Amino acid sequence: MKAIRYYAPLDVRVEEIPCPKIEPGEMLVKVDACAVCGSDLKTYKVGNPRMKPPITMGHEFTGLIVEIAKDVPGFSLGERVVMATSISCGQCLYCQNGWSNLCVHLEPMGFFYNGGMAEYVAIPAKAVANKHVIKVSQNIKPEHAALAEPLSCAVNSVQRSNVKKGDFVLVIGAGPMAILNALAAKEFGASKVFMTELNPSRLEQAAQFDIDRLINPANENLEKIIRDGSNGYGADVVIVAAPAAQPQEEALKLVRKRGTVCLFASLPAGKSNLSIDSRLIHYNEIQVTGSSDSTTNDVRKAVEVLTNPEFPAQKIATHLMGLDDIHKAFKLMISGEALRVVLKP
Repeated sequence: MKAIRYYAPLDVRVEEIPCPKIEPGEMLVKVDACAVCGSDLKTYKVGNPRMKPPITMGHEFTGLIVEIAKDVPGFSLGERVVMATSISCGQCLYCQNGWSNLCVHLEPMGFFYNGGMAEYVAIPAKAVANKHVIKVSQNIKPEHAALAEPLSCAVNSVQRSNVKKGDFVLVIGAGPMAILNALAAKEFGASKVFMTELNPSRLEQAAQFDIDRLINPANENLEKIIRDGSNGYGADVVIVAAPAAQPQEEALKLVRKRGTVCLFASLPAGKSNLSIDSRLIHYNEIQVTGSSDSTTNDVRKAVEVLTNPEFPAQKIATHLMGLDDIHKAFKLMISGEALRVVLKP
């Protein structure tokens, strides 16, 4: 079969490799869509210490079950599935509390196991046993079902932020994950969602979505806009989806008392220290939380959202390509032209 294989930074190859053979407890999925994540691009550019090359990339995939081990109940041939792709151990403190995304022994698809940028992928027994495999309606297009994993990360973020009906949410950043956070906030009842972004082309992309106001803080007074839009209080929730220190620091000035700031985007290792005014947290009783990855329940919620025909999945999956186009996909992501590139084997 054809697969996209990672060897080293700047060394990603499209190769012919043997089709995987399943072991007890596993299933084989014929992949018909796999989105290219920002972490895939980062791996291509600088590598990832968790990966032991050569390995097949890709974790935002969907496909049809074509083979099931005899000891796997509850699934049928031909069913469409997606995954909560960071596979948990099921035994540690965090798994026992339902926080599988925080498992101390996470083994992600595309990093620890061969991933979905291939014609076929074997789903590990541990993933099947720990319920990381989720069925999807055949009515959802493959390129849209592949968005379940990234959307699930936004679902986790919005739930960590306790977004509820009527809330005013500010999303900082306008990249693809920021847009998914904004859309997820609306799904959870936010009545007003504002978004900030310094890149004019990103703002132009975001303009096609249901976002109440787009703000460029380079030429607009962001704090005044947020105060004016909230009767002087500040946003109920601020989700920082821009991978930079300054917006994480400034978020505390934009949220209301007893509001929530969620740090969704990660900062680079060695450059992640912040300078914040702790008095704002103390006197305003601000809750600061983080959000990383997603659980199986988050993926199920994302699948539910994707079944809504009004959800603009077609605007997120901006480019459809074949496996041979992976380097073109990386270029589109670097240029900012693409929101999500979806590869169709």
